[in-house]
Amino acid sequence: MTDTHHPLLHAFAPPAKAEADFVNIVRGEGSLLWDDAGNEYVDGLASLWYCQVGHGRTEIVDAVAEQMRRLEAYNIFDPFTNEPAAQAAAMIVERSPHPDGRVFLGCSGSEAVDTVLKMVRQFHQLAGDAERQVVVRRTHGYHGTNFGGTSAQGIAPNREGWGDLVPHFEEIPNDDLEAAATLFADRGDRIAAVISEPIQGAGGVHLPPDGYLEGLRRLCDDHGALLVFDEVISGFGRTGQWFGAQHFGVTPDLITFAKGVTSGYLPLSGVIASRRVCEAFEEPGFVFRTGYTYSGHPASCAAGIANLELMDAEGLVERANHVGGRIRSGLEALQADGLIESWRGTGAVYAAELGRDSIPVRNEMMANGVIVRPIGTCLAICPPLIISDDEVGRVLDTMAEALR
Repeated sequence: MTDTHHPLLHAFAPPAKAEADFVNIVRGEGSLLWDDAGNEYVDGLASLWYCQVGHGRTEIVDAVAEQMRRLEAYNIFDPFTNEPAAQAAAMIVERSPHPDGRVFLGCSGSEAVDTVLKMVRQFHQLAGDAERQVVVRRTHGYHGTNFGGTSAQGIAPNREGWGDLVPHFEEIPNDDLEAAATLFADRGDRIAAVISEPIQGAGGVHLPPDGYLEGLRRLCDDHGALLVFDEVISGFGRTGQWFGAQHFGVTPDLITFAKGVTSGYLPLSGVIASRRVCEAFEEPGFVFRTGYTYSGHPASCAAGIANLELMDAEGLVERANHVGGRIRSGLEALQADGLIESWRGTGAVYAAELGRDSIPVRNEMMANGVIVRPIGTCLAICPPLIISDDEVGRVLDTMAEALR
């Protein structure tokens, strides 16, 4: 077997790339990582936008091990439940804009998105409005890679090459409320929902224009559609609030989450449904016919509980603003020196706009011990919320050196 035909097929990677050409990460502690050659890296992306509490936190590891010794896994299909799933759901809603809502649990952000797409359609089906199936997506939006989420993508290359996708999706520009209003005026009686990230992460860390999210909320209300926030990246402290909805002061009907809920220690995701949506599903005799084998997985939920307790104990939601302030100061200095064209971001998630292909700069930074994410012409920075000021300095100094 040649190395190019190694059994492991990597995500978002050329299948012809040899396994030996990947960086083999073997250890993590705090905001630092080490590869199998002993090289040290500052994790400037929290792996993939998710490791809020940093690597190697024994508090989470111990909570998971203790749960697994008691009960490693069991389903929560009717008639079963388990305490960690119930407790995790309660902790999630009480931090959310929907403290009287409910939580559906899955494993990945992609599962959460596909579930919420089914939920918005079912909401209208139950209301006797079967024609409402259109879901509005935004350019640059990223909503995972299952079939529904691929169809909801506003990143065209991710939608291409798979054949026919799920029907009834309409795209609007990510920054043009007038275009959204025009679509609603034309097809408002067919629109089930708008799906939007509060901050478009994988599409390049794009913040909404002033008043944009409020405008989407108003259009949905005026035309009887639901508003869905995909908070897989922006949820759980990344913006300096528990959720981006709270940061921007706009309350959606449904929220998808994943990533930061466990800091990635085990896969956990879900959908937070508002009381209004819940009431539609709570009609006597109705059965909610969707779910996953690992919905409410006890060990994953134990990781979520321990992670949220850690975030509370260490004030990490508030700390996102401190971390972001340090990143922002550094990016302002890089812009003043003419090394970057501009920057954008909020909380503890930013992008440095280079105005040119960012992959060579990312590669140079990695060679010098810092991991960031290249997205087109920008570099995304989204570190663990426990990152030290010195480590933030390393990220920015290494970026400056690479750009020079």
